[in-house]
Amino acid sequence: MKVGLFGGTFDPPHKGHFVIGKTVKEKLDLDEVWFIPTYEPPHKDEATASPDDRLRMLERMIDGEDGLFISTIEFDREGRSYTIDTVKALRELHPDVAFYFIIGGDQIAFLSNWYQIEELKELVQFIGVRREGYSYTESDQVQMLEIPDLPYSSTSIRKGLQQNEPVEGLQKEVERYIRENHLYER
Repeated sequence: MKVGLFGGTFDPPHKGHFVIGKTVKEKLDLDEVWFIPTYEPPHKDEATASPDDRLRMLERMIDGEDGLFISTIEFDREGRSYTIDTVKALRELHPDVAFYFIIGGDQIAFLSNWYQIEELKELVQFIGVRREGYSYTESDQVQMLEIPDLPYSSTSIRKGLQQNEPVEGLQKEVERYIRENHLYER
């Protein structure tokens, strides 16, 4: 079995995240893609939505999509999680699965700074998703994939919501959840 792992804060999850998950699954002929929301981001300030709200939004984003799932492995640990710990735990739980770790093109330049990156490179194949405005060098550690241009970012969506402006990039059920729960308001 081949599984793509797509970790992140997902604050909020948007159509870009969804398209990346579906496209990587199809192009690499993966059996599944598991979205792994981090409980507490190790390299960022705190998320602005609670872990539970981010999980609920992700559930709405992938609802009914064949082959897209959520793993709560980092939620179950709580606190900060590093990718190496998550991958080791998943390999222990699923020893017969080949894992592919999906990263955005903006993260490739920082990959060398990841905690225990050399060991992590031995455990997973990284799949880099090209992102406009970033240059990339393909290597043995990162297989690059072309995907449709995705003009969405969680940061710009949060900013638009805080300023009560119309936002693009949210699926209807995710946007409904945000508005009903007054997320990202000032």
